[in-house]
Amino acid sequence: MGLLDKVKATAATATEAAKDAAAKGQAKLDEVQAKKAADGMLRDLGAAFYATKTGRSTPDTEPEIERLVAALQAHEGQHGQITLAPESSAGTPTAAPTPPPSPGAADPSAPPPSGT
Repeated sequence: MGLLDKVKATAATATEAAKDAAAKGQAKLDEVQAKKAADGMLRDLGAAFYATKTGRSTPDTEPEIERLVAALQAHEGQHGQITLAPESSAGTPTAAPTPPPSPGAADPSAPPPSGT
């Protein structure tokens, strides 16, 4: 095999690798965009549901909920099932922070005050 044949083979291999990487990158991009679209619809659905629970709904709220549910079902049909597990701990209670020591409190690592 001549040098030119080796160069052509290497170039063909590199081209295939680049095409494969591009296809994987495009698939990942499509996946991220689909998740972002679903997240937006779920956020809007949550806001509409919250409006109904807090007495702030409008006559358009119920039809909007139905539209969003249908859109999410169509999205699942095209992209697969949506993960419904919470992603944030916004609704999870946290421990109360410990208050800082009062200014008059003694530091146990400090030397004892002089009695002068």
